[in-house]
Amino acid sequence: MMNTPLILTGLINRAERYFPDKEIVSRTLSGTQRFTYKEYAKRTRRLASALTKLSMKEGDRIATFAWNHHRHLEAYFAVPCSGAVLHMVNIRLSPEHIAYVVNHAEDKILMVDEDLVPLIEKVQDKLTTVERYIIMSDKETLPETTLSPVYSYEELLQEGDENFQLREDLDENAPAGMCYTSATTGNPKGVVYSHRGIVLHSMATGLADSLGLSERDVCLPIVPMFHANAWGLPFASVWFGTKLVLPGPNMTPQVIASLIQEEKVTVTAGVPTIWLAFVNLLEKESYEISSLRAVVCGGSAAPKNIIRAFEEKHNIPFIQGYGMTETSPIVSLSTLSSEMDNLTMEERIDTRATQGMVIPGLDVRVINENGDVPWDGKTMGELIVRGPWVASEYYKDERTQESFRDGWLYTGDIAKINGDGYIQITDRSKDLIKSGGEWISSVDLENALMTHDAVYEAAVIAIPHQKWQERPVACVVLQEGYADISKDELINYLSTQFVKWWLPDDIVFMDEIPKTSVGKFLKRALRDKLSEELVLE
Repeated sequence: MMNTPLILTGLINRAERYFPDKEIVSRTLSGTQRFTYKEYAKRTRRLASALTKLSMKEGDRIATFAWNHHRHLEAYFAVPCSGAVLHMVNIRLSPEHIAYVVNHAEDKILMVDEDLVPLIEKVQDKLTTVERYIIMSDKETLPETTLSPVYSYEELLQEGDENFQLREDLDENAPAGMCYTSATTGNPKGVVYSHRGIVLHSMATGLADSLGLSERDVCLPIVPMFHANAWGLPFASVWFGTKLVLPGPNMTPQVIASLIQEEKVTVTAGVPTIWLAFVNLLEKESYEISSLRAVVCGGSAAPKNIIRAFEEKHNIPFIQGYGMTETSPIVSLSTLSSEMDNLTMEERIDTRATQGMVIPGLDVRVINENGDVPWDGKTMGELIVRGPWVASEYYKDERTQESFRDGWLYTGDIAKINGDGYIQITDRSKDLIKSGGEWISSVDLENALMTHDAVYEAAVIAIPHQKWQERPVACVVLQEGYADISKDELINYLSTQFVKWWLPDDIVFMDEIPKTSVGKFLKRALRDKLSEELVLE
């Protein structure tokens, strides 16, 4: 067999050659812009040329600090297809963590959106490796800024060569991109993605039993491009010639619904908080969303009421997935097998509520102190993963030893697998509640609470208990119009679904639940706050 390298250059070359007239729709601060793949490829080569003139060399780390738009997508290919490494910085990190990841990655050039410049200005004195700043803007003139030296993205493109040759001699195992974890504790951990890993992950998203992404689709990645490569959707969409809709800044449920309606989006992806706000919007306003063939959800477990709204009310498949920054990220998806064609709606929703079956190309196991757990849907253990798009280490980080052992990634997620091979994440290992020697799943309690009409969001945490070691406490945000709901009513609601010792010892009503930079509940902050306020006896 021929030994041809799996590199990103082949992806953009294919899009330009076979789908020159397909569209990329990009929403920016000044409005919506449209580009064909032919125009996009020329701009990408211009960017690669301009960055090379600015002294970008093979192996250099080039950072982006940006929303989902065409310029970010140009960097997705211009940087790695020139032999450098694209570092997508999470714009929602704290200033301290932004400075940490930029310095730790040793980013040489930083490309930043105009509206995000103030966030970089706050930390510029701490950035020890950045030599140049590039501002991405629709305006012809640069905004006033203390960043220096600073360049205009569009002016650089004008100076670039649209016939610049993207490299085809790269090692497929060479680094192409990197992201850092969102860091609920400690500093973020860096993950480096190879060309080979990204190409294989992109191929997997096109499989029929995966997302089935194809040229016929219109893809709207709501998940940020700085969050695990927007789940790989930009790379795969370019390769397959999929029409891309990039939602840009200041994204609201109304913006998402309008884009789906106007562009006839077929596949979209985001975290549960996005879809919770979206289904609430659909209760109040009318949008035409029947073009959707799949809504993809990940990042944390989706409550069944969201799944039910899409599957039952709108007749749109809701595919829950599981993955991590370390896994590029897709590991499993709750697609339905042919044996499930006759499921009742309730059984269908139950299956969609799992993290699904591992996609082809990866191996998973669930292990506990006794070894591999039986696939009985009951026995819990830690989920471990291996495969060609799974990282083998953290970037220059001693915590590698904690998570990577014997050729497997130890995820830290507690799971069980049923007889059909469907994975159910029951908790993060640090979020499991141990009460009197028995485990309680905070995720199961949260999902049950969020099926109650009065509950908008719910996070369940462990609070120290003098007798039982730990007990669950639920933090709840109520829907509008339900201010008179009582704690007892919610606990009684749970009592029909769980044994008595699983029920929360208390329910704390809140205006808002703190979240991480990628929309997950920040349970550490809740534990710190409530452990001081509550004494459970």
